[in-house]
Formats: sequence, C-alpha cells, structure tokens
Amino acid sequence: MEPINVFLLDTTLRDGSQGENISFSVDDKLAIAQKLDEFGFHYIEGGWPGSNPRDIEFFQRAKELNFKNARLTAFSSTRHKDKPVNRDPNIVALLEAETPTVTIVGKSCCRHTESALNTTLEENLAMIEETVSFLKLKGREVIYDAEHFFDGYYHNPEYAIKTLLAAQRSGADVLVLCDTNGGMLPHQIVDVIKQVKAAGLIHLGIHTHNDSELAVANTLMAVQNGVEHVQGTINGFGERCGNANLCAIIPNLQLKLKINVVSQKNLRQLTFLSGFVNEIANVSPNRQMSFVGKSAFTHKAGLHVSAVKKSTQSYEHVSPELVGNQRRCLVSDLSGRSNIETKAVELGMDVESVREYMPKILRELKNKENEGYSYEAADGSFELMMKEITQKWQPSFELGGFRILMEKDKHGSPRSEATIRLKVNGVTEHIAAEGNGPVQALDIALRKALCSFYPEINDVHLSDFKVRVLNQKGGTGAKVRVLVDFYGQNQRWGTVGVSENIIEAGWQALTDGYSCFLLRKKTVEVKIKNDLKVG
Repeated sequence: MEPINVFLLDTTLRDGSQGENISFSVDDKLAIAQKLDEFGFHYIEGGWPGSNPRDIEFFQRAKELNFKNARLTAFSSTRHKDKPVNRDPNIVALLEAETPTVTIVGKSCCRHTESALNTTLEENLAMIEETVSFLKLKGREVIYDAEHFFDGYYHNPEYAIKTLLAAQRSGADVLVLCDTNGGMLPHQIVDVIKQVKAAGLIHLGIHTHNDSELAVANTLMAVQNGVEHVQGTINGFGERCGNANLCAIIPNLQLKLKINVVSQKNLRQLTFLSGFVNEIANVSPNRQMSFVGKSAFTHKAGLHVSAVKKSTQSYEHVSPELVGNQRRCLVSDLSGRSNIETKAVELGMDVESVREYMPKILRELKNKENEGYSYEAADGSFELMMKEITQKWQPSFELGGFRILMEKDKHGSPRSEATIRLKVNGVTEHIAAEGNGPVQALDIALRKALCSFYPEINDVHLSDFKVRVLNQKGGTGAKVRVLVDFYGQNQRWGTVGVSENIIEAGWQALTDGYSCFLLRKKTVEVKIKNDLKVG
C-alpha cells in the first residue's frame, strides 16, 4: 500500500479569529505564524487582505519573515458579480499580499448563490472559473474552498458538482469540500466524497465546523476516503462552535492512522503550541481537551491510579509524552495508597518513608476534604501537608499576626491596608502595604516582608485567584474556598485555603504558596550540595 500524503492548512489566523472573544493584533498573528511554521504546517492562512487594514498590515510585515516549512496563504472570495476580475478590489488586494498560495472561496449551493450573492447560477460558475484562471495566470497556487458544499450537494447535487468542475477546469490545485454549517454526520461526509470522486474530481480537501461536535470525526473520515488536504484551527477556534480542532486531528492522523504529517519531534511540541495560542489569544485553556488538555492524562480514582502504575495503557490510549503532555495523579477524598505514592514520586519524596505515614496522610486528606479543602488543583498545599506529616518540613517563616484596615469615603475608591508581623530565624519583620482589596494588600505586605530574608521571592508571581462559596445557604457567613495559582523559576503550583472569612482563606493559600516555593528551593539547594560532596 502506497503511503498517504496529507497536507495541513492552519486557518487559526483567519477562520479561528472569527470565534467569539478571539481577537489577534498584527503582532499576535506574526508570533503565531512563526510558531505554526516551526511546528511544520504546510500552509498558514494569514487572513483576508481585502477585508480589513489589520490583515493588510499583517501580510506586509509577514514578507520579512522567513518561513522554513509553510507557504503563507492569503484568502479572498471569487470576483463580485458583473465586475471584471482584474479590477475587483478583493482580487487586487489578494495579489498585493504577494503570497505564493491563495485561497478562494466560492458558492456551491444554488440557494446561497441566488439569495446571498443575488446572482444567477450561470454567473456564479463564471465567477469561479474566471477568478481561478486569473490567479493561475499570475503564478499563484490556488486552493478553492467550496463553501456550503455538503449542504449544497444534498439540495442540488448536480449544481454542486458543476461548481467544483468549474474550479478544476480553471486550474485549481486543491478543491476543498466545506461543511460550513457543521451539521453533517460522518456517513454523509463519506457518501458525498465518493460521489465527488466518481465525477472525476481530484486533489480534494476537507474543511469542517464543529456545530454537531463531529468536526474531527468528519475530517478523519474524509482522509480515510482519499482527501489529501486538511484544514482546521489550533484548539478548535472558530465561529459558533468552532472549526475542526487540529490539536486532535494531527495526533489522530499520526498516532492512530499512521499518516505522518509532522515529524515525531515536532509532534511533541503540540501541547506547547496549544498553550501558546491560548496565551496569545488570552483564552483560558480547556483542561479536558483531548491530547493537549491538562486533564487528558490525569488520574484521580484510586483504582485507576493503581492500574496505571502497573500499566499506563490500562487508562491511557497513547503515551502523553508523544504529544508533549504529561501524566498527573490527583489526590482527593477518593484517593487510595496508589495516588499518594504516585504523588510522592512526582514530588521527589522517598516512597518508603511515605508508606510509613500512609494511614495518617490518608486520614488527614479525607478530613481536610470533608472540611471543604480541595487538593486537585492545589499540589503545593498537599505537598506541605504531606511533608509536615512525614516530618520533612519546617516552616520558613512564622506569622506573628496581621491586621487589615479598610476605608472608603463618599468620593473615593475603597482602600485596604495590611500590616503583618513575621519572624525568620528569630528576626522579626513588621511591614505595612496597601492594595485594591484586603487579600491583595496582604499579599503585597507578605512579599515585602519575606523579600527582606528571601530576595528570590521577587521571582514568584500569582497567575490566578479563584473564590468558591461552599455552602450557599450560609449567605454572607458562608464558608469559602480560595485557590491560588503561582508561577516562578520555571515551575507552577497551586494552593488552597478554606474559612468562613475570605481574608483568612486567602491568607492560608498565600502563605502556602510562598512556603511551597521556599521549600522546593531549599530541597534543590540541598540536593546540589549533596551532589557536590559525592562528586
């Protein structure tokens, strides 16, 4: 059997940017384009230069980039009705982008042709044919996107096929069948592709949307039935329910269907690429996204963890390392010994010493969770608890007390001031600081006090702060759980605090966060010191 070649076109910068709450600056688009090229995409669709100044600027600046793998692609529609193609402003802007490849979208559905374009079926065919022919004469590789093709085929198959034949006859290099409404089922995709191939159409592509949660499945079925060009977006960004998610399509093609679309080395960068695009787009990542989500290879139930310790294949369909992800073990009131032991290994602790204290650790864990603590996203707090029980941790600082003052006059904004006293190695530090709220004021004061003894605290930053009410019927006196995420010195960790007083809950999470950082730093320093002695 001959190897199957599949080419990837990423349209995150064009179709993906049409998703709700997604907005890329020109600098954002340039940064993402470079990462897509490094990953190994064959085509990067950068935008529609005829539609807005931002995309015009992007293509102007993109000329300075040196793509090693991808062909930058500009997008446009067929010429307007009753307008010569060489004087159509969209086509002129497309040529001025000076990309080696262009994507042209045309109507395949007779209903859309007559209602949206307000033209005749014959004129639409001429618009397709003349636009593709003109761009081929200008030396461009032409990808033809047959918009609403599947819906158009089911409404009028003869006309839908005619639109593809017009594009192919004019020299289009790829004919992309679009499920623009995202409503097709896999068997419908397969049936239509078979009819398209029977009509003598070749070099087919697929572009699906996710309105029925089937964009990835439809894309894979298309490839298995001879489609050789795949379009999608990173993280499934796109209008309505999004486009086909390339972060799922690529590993399924490569690891399941054995179709190599990128190098194995680059595939290991997939999780990083997903996170990079989320970060640029300022979008919270979907933890449960397949392959690249933080929870994709995360195990919580004790039975699962026990089985994964013996064989990772028992609850993992692929190895997380293949896509640059990692295996995680959560601890909660559902945890058993296997969860605790696995977590101890993650934290670099001696498993044998942990086993000695296992009953006490499990008992404390279940009691804390019953009080409202949650350690699934608070590995820092759990690490401190476990090391305190195993007598492998002494606090890096001792709290003498804190006081919060809040004031607001009728003209000004609320002001919070925190005063804290803490002691390190017998030396007391007394610090005051202001913040927008009481927890921020506490955090600033705590950082200032600790920096007097541990300057490296300046490297620690808060990345998230979440508050959840645990018993809503308690009203303003309800118990709350505060979760804080930290990052610093190439690591991330989370902490938790619980109390009827939100300030106290925040204080618990904050002090755990800085204590965990200092503990890990001390652990590393001791290990280096011991390694030097051995050396």
